[in-house]
Amino acid sequence: MSDDYLVRIGKLIRDARQHRGWTQTQLAEALGTSQSAVNRIERGNQNISLEMIARIGEALDSEIVSLGYAGPMHLRVVGGRRLSGAIDVKTSKNACVALLCASLLNKGRTVLRRVARIEEVYRLLEVLNSIGVRTRWINDGVDLELVPPAELEMAAIDAEAAVRTRSIIMFLGPLLHRMDHFKLPYAGGCDLGTRTIEPHMIALRRFGLDVAATEGQYHARVDRSVRPDRPIVLTERGDTVTENALLAAARHDGVTVIRNASSNYMVQDLCFFLEALGVKVEGIGTTTLTVHGVPNIDVDVDYSPSEDPVEAMSLLAAAVVTESELTVRRVPIEFLEIELAVLEEMGLDHDRSPEYFADNGRTRLVDLTVRPSKLEAPIDKIHPMPFPGLNIDNVPFFAAIAATAQGKTLIHDWVYDNRAIYLTDLNRLGGRLQLLDPHRVLVEGPTRWRAAEMMCPPALRPAVVVLLAMMAAEGTSVLRNVYVINRGYEDLAERLNSIGAQIEIFRDI
Repeated sequence: MSDDYLVRIGKLIRDARQHRGWTQTQLAEALGTSQSAVNRIERGNQNISLEMIARIGEALDSEIVSLGYAGPMHLRVVGGRRLSGAIDVKTSKNACVALLCASLLNKGRTVLRRVARIEEVYRLLEVLNSIGVRTRWINDGVDLELVPPAELEMAAIDAEAAVRTRSIIMFLGPLLHRMDHFKLPYAGGCDLGTRTIEPHMIALRRFGLDVAATEGQYHARVDRSVRPDRPIVLTERGDTVTENALLAAARHDGVTVIRNASSNYMVQDLCFFLEALGVKVEGIGTTTLTVHGVPNIDVDVDYSPSEDPVEAMSLLAAAVVTESELTVRRVPIEFLEIELAVLEEMGLDHDRSPEYFADNGRTRLVDLTVRPSKLEAPIDKIHPMPFPGLNIDNVPFFAAIAATAQGKTLIHDWVYDNRAIYLTDLNRLGGRLQLLDPHRVLVEGPTRWRAAEMMCPPALRPAVVVLLAMMAAEGTSVLRNVYVINRGYEDLAERLNSIGAQIEIFRDI
């Protein structure tokens, strides 16, 4: 068996093991072998028989290989079904990835509760593991424990995993406190057009970080004599830019003022986590943050990230598009109030429970019940704004919702270069969307959805929008290569099936 196939099989086994929530030791015990043998198998450094592959697949309840390696995952959707019952919103994808990066600030043990089991998290864990951070799923695979090494092994970084996530950019803030020079692979993630890292650099240069981009890597050097001697004004009120500035300020020996900061949900969760590390953060929820840094952080911390408002919007959109009555529980209401106000204007019939707190004790939640409604197109265009405006990531869901409404809706996605283009994929399913320019789409409804077979758009939220339209379309649709959905949603097909959808996961043989 060639080394290339051994490496591929090893990665499949590792992914299946991590998805099951097992350690290498647990898998070794199930197989009657040693942890070191499992480690060699996962690294592709040991010959492995078909019998052993079958045993591993049985132990992990996973078909490891079909013909040498697993092909891309596809979804077969039987549409036209009504959803019913209730579904819980899972923890925030964007908060979880920020907290994984923030764990590099801490020399102690970090436990994150109910971490989203998604591909973006898995890729970051692969990167963290490769540089020496010990990670394991605990409490039946629900929670995640991270223990850093005394010294990070940056030369061993898993470049393949790193380039598949844009979140790697948030390693810059923590790492500038740990070493004078280091390299990071170029950031990847969704295909959303040109996205410069210059706003990050403008903020981080104030902490002495200089980055040169050559040969597919960021070459970073830190000048310890440079300190932020006046407030940092972000040139872009972006979420990851604000998070990077916070991560840099957290271990800066002094007080850092960050202006034009994002106050979005993942930024607030990061602030709450920093407070758990002993870092004082003033102005949480506003556009001016004052951070009292702690040069040495060595604490055992236990933190519960809040629920994901974008997943909540996805589930609400699923109910609207399929004309269903559905209760979505644990909705972070303060990050969906504008969206709900727009939906109310369009005629959405819904009610909400009294507010209660998330497990972090800070974020306000409600349970929302949505009912079938006759929607009218909104008078004003749908466009995103920084929080507390309509969330940038929720804009695509309004394309599917507007397609069910009477009239024409203008959607202006001014943030990303390509995402509006991907929304026109809904036309393959019977939608009537006209692309006015790379940022604006005119949606005409109502729509009689029809089944189709198509490739998944290469951007997370438009991909889910296509899936929702397939759920509304009579007949059987196929959505091919859904890795991008798995980047941001945990077991989405299975969870939608639990409330009445009929979605089958399959791979090519």
